[in-house]
Amino acid sequence: MNNKTITISLDGMGGDFGPDSVIPAAFDILERYPYVKLIITGDETVLKNKLNEYQSHSSEKYQSRIVIQHTTQKVGSNEAPSVALRGKKDSSMRVAINLVKEGQADACVSAGNTGALMATARFVLKMLPGIDRPAICSAIPTVSGHTHVLDLGANVETSPEGLYEFAVMGSALVSALDSKKNPTVALLNIGEEDIKGNETVKEAAKILTQSDLNFVGYVEGDGIYMGDADIVVCDGFVGNVMLKASEGVAKLFSHYMKQSFMKNLLTKIMGLAVKPVLKSLRKNIDPREYNGASFLGLQGIVIKSHGGADAYSFARAIEVAIQEVKQNVPLRITDILEMHLVERQAG
Repeated sequence: MNNKTITISLDGMGGDFGPDSVIPAAFDILERYPYVKLIITGDETVLKNKLNEYQSHSSEKYQSRIVIQHTTQKVGSNEAPSVALRGKKDSSMRVAINLVKEGQADACVSAGNTGALMATARFVLKMLPGIDRPAICSAIPTVSGHTHVLDLGANVETSPEGLYEFAVMGSALVSALDSKKNPTVALLNIGEEDIKGNETVKEAAKILTQSDLNFVGYVEGDGIYMGDADIVVCDGFVGNVMLKASEGVAKLFSHYMKQSFMKNLLTKIMGLAVKPVLKSLRKNIDPREYNGASFLGLQGIVIKSHGGADAYSFARAIEVAIQEVKQNVPLRITDILEMHLVERQAG
């Protein structure tokens, strides 16, 4: 796959900034990945106008690797998934996903409405055999690098078997992207002791303990950032709250750091002195560096970019898609799931 052309479809109208983020991100990717082609879906006039702004600063060699596919509709950020699914069949989001289904694209990236994207992707691409529900998975920074957490919002409530499926999918993703043969898996809980947690988490722990996954037990919220496990599993309600709280803390830290160095002339001078350190720190914890959440469990690759992603951040989401295509993540999930199902039945 490394030497093969990879085609990614981009929802050109999704997110808070639409083409203003997608088009410059597209040129960034085309410059750095010569084997990648992009199909951008959306309003042809709007997209071509934005494309022309950047093509004037870019080589004409990109023209053969970027295609605009016109659509007449777009999905609003607050639109109900049912409305998008039934009434927006020619939306930039739907067409981008259709391209994956039709085999014209290897993966889809969208910054659009999460609920609509998940509903549409599930309807168009269908689920992998043996997977009941999809899960949203993303990497977050830790003291030792990063860890992958799922589910981040696709399923508000989840059964013990569902948490087990998430663990299998997360293991497949991490083994593919991080080249870890036997990644560690933990369940997010309110304590590390066996008596802690609700019945769903306790039952899931039993299933995971009996499985061949590298289950290391429970992890508390702070343990996520200590890198206690390669994969942290939870239901979508808990995961989404955790993710949004983490983003809020990062913004709070940045706010107070900036405020502290702007107090007076002395602190401003100190700020200049430590600027290289602060730049490195910001890169390590910047949510933009970890943009691109995977919709796992589908018969195809769909990556959700943050709705407020800028061009830099959206390009990171495209890179996640490229890596998942290279590693054929859906097939890896199927293979690992089949292996563990056989082992569970034999046990």
